[in-house]
Amino acid sequence: MSSSPDQKKNKTWILVVIGIIVVAFVGVSVIPFLNPDSPQQANNPSSAQTPPEQANLADQARGYEAVLEKEPDNESALQGLIEVRIQQGDIEGALPPLEKLADLNPDQQAYRILLAQAKQQVGDLEGAADAYRTILDNQPGDPRALQGLVDLLLQQNRPEAAIGELKDTLALAEGGNEDINTTSIKLLLAQVYGRTEQFDGAIALYEEVADSNPGDFRPVLGQALVQQEKGDDEAAKPLYEKAFDLAPAQFKDQIKQMTPLLTDENTTQPEAEENTSNSEATEEQE
Repeated sequence: MSSSPDQKKNKTWILVVIGIIVVAFVGVSVIPFLNPDSPQQANNPSSAQTPPEQANLADQARGYEAVLEKEPDNESALQGLIEVRIQQGDIEGALPPLEKLADLNPDQQAYRILLAQAKQQVGDLEGAADAYRTILDNQPGDPRALQGLVDLLLQQNRPEAAIGELKDTLALAEGGNEDINTTSIKLLLAQVYGRTEQFDGAIALYEEVADSNPGDFRPVLGQALVQQEKGDDEAAKPLYEKAFDLAPAQFKDQIKQMTPLLTDENTTQPEAEENTSNSEATEEQE
């Protein structure tokens, strides 16, 4: 029986989640890229702005552009112009100052990651791929760039190219490149297998990573997602429970929201259970 469009959309979202967590868990954050203390903008901020707010943003943009005419490398003005363009919903207009900022700061890969994402958003897939590859040429195995490039290749319906990129990166690690995190690369490869319905390959690779990293929740969660996608809830449920128990606190709610197989009954926090046990022991002593 064929899947409905809604089922396919949900499947894609579920199998991408593990990739998001893979990147998040290695301590990388790209957005907000300029000021970590500033609130994140909405996806389409210009649609909710009043005419006076839009006029104010236009004035700010002209001010930054005037500064850049005199000082093309003024990073504060470049950052300000990018922020304004994003608030205006003008991703195309944010590309030139963002590219300039990325060139001025070759060691700060977050700028080039955002540049790649912006180019991908406006449909410049070749430019996005070039931006990701620029990062990977300098830092092979960068999980953000690899995740972005893999997603881009899958968007172009090129799964074998995505698999090849990841296998080539693993070969570099096996060849002696100690800067490459092989665990994260294997997790990304397993994610691609899952997204392309190569379920046996995905599960085998997740199991391999789990055996090597018994305290890591990610390969366990990956197995749970794939088993659920296969329709085997009986196999998925204990894996979800184990992943929930292993996961750091900041990921527990996210995991619980992924599936109805996790309930309040099977996600009791260890601290709560310990407190209950201590209370019972105290009562017995009394």
